[in-house]
Amino acid sequence: MVWIKEKSPFILISTILGVFMILFIAIPLIGSIGSSLSGLPTAFSDAQTLKAIFTSFYCAFLATVFVFVLGVPFANIFAKYDFSGKRFLDSIIDLPILIPHNAAGLALLLVLAPSSPIGGFFGFFGVTFFDTFVGIVVAMAFVSAPFLIRSAQEAFSSVSIPMEKTARSLGASSFQVFRYVTFPLARRGILVGCLLTWARAMSEFGAVVILAYFPKTAAVLLYDTLEGPGGLTAALPISSLLIISAIIILFGFKLVTSKTARQVR
Repeated sequence: MVWIKEKSPFILISTILGVFMILFIAIPLIGSIGSSLSGLPTAFSDAQTLKAIFTSFYCAFLATVFVFVLGVPFANIFAKYDFSGKRFLDSIIDLPILIPHNAAGLALLLVLAPSSPIGGFFGFFGVTFFDTFVGIVVAMAFVSAPFLIRSAQEAFSSVSIPMEKTARSLGASSFQVFRYVTFPLARRGILVGCLLTWARAMSEFGAVVILAYFPKTAAVLLYDTLEGPGGLTAALPISSLLIISAIIILFGFKLVTSKTARQVR
């Protein structure tokens, strides 16, 4: 045991507190899965449940790609350069985390409604956001964007500036330096940001349910089931299925990132 080797009361107390923290997280998850084992086969075979989970996975993936394309190059600029208004933009990036997500949904609905200038512009090209896949992706991207931007920013900040300058001195363009030097060295942090963004998007409810109630995501279906005739009994298997999916994905991600870390070393 750590505290036996260290012979430190502080280490002992820290370890005990850590155990309580782990139990605080694990017990509700284990209890939820354990209490719904009999209903899991039904949840696995229910077409509506599987469709909702697929919708969540797919839209969260698209939201992550959307944030990646827009946010990663900006995170590189944000990490490497100082410019006017940087502190203001720094505050804006974190706002989706701080504001209530139903308020975020209302804000998006106001801006993207067909009667609004922006919504009307997209509507001219046949793109609508209310109760569509596009609306789900936009809502997910809005609330989860800070996770990828911040992770990418931290990863880019850790990249050696002399290495980038050396590449430039050898004739590489700014894009070539980013592609062959900066991005590969920062890829692990960016990958972590992608997972956090995808996971946050996957679990989003408040913004999605306001902007795009249909097609139903897993979070919306879970809420509807809980509020329906079946109540908690019907909702628990769906909840457990989502928890199991998250655990599998998390372990898969840990496996991939551990291999990436070994390759970097």
